[in-house]
Amino acid sequence: MEEIVEVPSYFLCPISMQMMQDPVTVSTGITYDRESIEKWIFSCNNVTCPATNQKLQSIELIPNHTLRRLIQSWCTLNESNGFARIPTPKPSVEKSKIIKLINEAITSSTMQLKCLQDLRSIAYGCQSNKNNLKGAGIITFLASLMKKSVNDNEDDGLSLAELALDILSQLDLSEVELKKLMWEDDGLFLDSLIEILKYGDDQFRGFAMVLITSLYCVADPKYLMSVTFGLLLEVVNVLRDNLSMQVSKAALKFLVELCPWGRNRIKVVEVGAIWVLIELLLNSKDKRQCELMLVVLDQLCQCAEGRSELLKHGAGMAIVSKKILRVSHVATDRAVRVLSSISKFSADSSVLQEMLQVGVVAKLCLVLQLERGSKTKERAHEILKLHSRVWKESPCIPINFLSS
Repeated sequence: MEEIVEVPSYFLCPISMQMMQDPVTVSTGITYDRESIEKWIFSCNNVTCPATNQKLQSIELIPNHTLRRLIQSWCTLNESNGFARIPTPKPSVEKSKIIKLINEAITSSTMQLKCLQDLRSIAYGCQSNKNNLKGAGIITFLASLMKKSVNDNEDDGLSLAELALDILSQLDLSEVELKKLMWEDDGLFLDSLIEILKYGDDQFRGFAMVLITSLYCVADPKYLMSVTFGLLLEVVNVLRDNLSMQVSKAALKFLVELCPWGRNRIKVVEVGAIWVLIELLLNSKDKRQCELMLVVLDQLCQCAEGRSELLKHGAGMAIVSKKILRVSHVATDRAVRVLSSISKFSADSSVLQEMLQVGVVAKLCLVLQLERGSKTKERAHEILKLHSRVWKESPCIPINFLSS
């Protein structure tokens, strides 16, 4: 029987409880792994020590070389037990070097590609590198480069814009930084992202979709109401192409943010979103993705155009009904909302017969039996009561339900 070797507790980071790769000490004297404490301070905007809850007098992180050497020695001794020696961490890149690279990229078109590749390597490094990049003005430089590269229609313009976007996607942009980017130069930066959505490689289309969602999540209502038809079309194309789970969820979150504003519901329907969502819903097994799709369908079915499109799809009502009681309470509630909109505003005789045939009525009866004291149950009851004269002879409805 193999002996189980436990990692000494003082090698573990107090935040993540994982073995430290690059131990650093904060002003309170507590040692953390650099990646964890940098995320705590810079990404989560905390100014206290996680272990003591004392306010940090300084955000300077002092490398704990002694502890790192101890961890490395211990890993070497226990290599036979599967503990690889941790690599010696690379020092962060100085801001002066970053500024030099940016200036070279601005002044020399022949050096732009090389400088951007070097800047990308820095961005994929530690959090200190990312902070130094921001401090050197990298965000403004990259936004300007993306706008110029796309608008000038140069042969390598899209490649440079994609490289710049790759760097931006690593920087954990704050709400203030996102708002500044949102309508930089009257929306030209946003136009460059739309161009990448339209013509870029799939990886960079994904980066663009995630960034666009972040931009609109912090945008003022006037921007949410003025979204262009072209952007909505490209977002639906991203959904249709199903680039990755993360990108699809970003596109769905974007639609969730947009649909309640202005005429966006009608625009989203016009670019073909209903059919794309139904096709995705037919194959999706991810809980959160299903919930988001049903939220969007619920929003779109609040307009006549959305209900009409859903009813035109042969599997529309069937797949919505199928998700009831099979995914989550959120999914069930949203699916019943969709059916409620249809039953109230679009339920002619053929629709009511289809609701019987595809199992909608049976599912609503199940909701009455299984859901207790919820709004979802009330909606299901309203639908059944609204069309009870048509459905009362159906074996789908238990006899004891007819009296109520």
